[in-house]
Amino acid sequence: MASESAVEFATTSRIHVALAVKDLEQSRRFYRSLFGHGPTKERPRYAKFEVAEPPVNLALNESSVPSAPANAVAHFGVQVKSTAAVKEIAARLEANGYPLVPEDHVTCCYAVQNKVWAVDPDGNKWEIYVLLDDDGGSHASTASRSLSMAGCCTPTSLTAAVVAECCEV
Repeated sequence: MASESAVEFATTSRIHVALAVKDLEQSRRFYRSLFGHGPTKERPRYAKFEVAEPPVNLALNESSVPSAPANAVAHFGVQVKSTAAVKEIAARLEANGYPLVPEDHVTCCYAVQNKVWAVDPDGNKWEIYVLLDDDGGSHASTASRSLSMAGCCTPTSLTAAVVAECCEV
């Protein structure tokens, strides 16, 4: 019996996320835009994205249960190493018609970040961000209202008027 992985990836570990999706084709299109390439494995009602950068194994399982709860997760995130990388991913998403909410030098969750938010076809929120300062207590937010550090920042709506509804005041 084999004890080593049957697949290769560059890091010693990677995140695996499995999502139940309502429409596999719409979700496949979103994640192709987010990651910059298509699935590595496709089967009926299933697609898997094995991404080297950022290291993640994302499985999409088309749900056959119409009453299955949606959005049990607060949000997902892709941490990158530069604002340029945030902008590159944002440009791909925007070019494919996905609305974005940008936040520059926002203080959130005790850190200063540049980020954009996107929502996949099933309503899962995705935060693409670079951590600019790990000690956010000394920085002010650029959001439309003052944010405390009470919780993890997640916008509830992707509209320009509501930049972030997170970290209760």
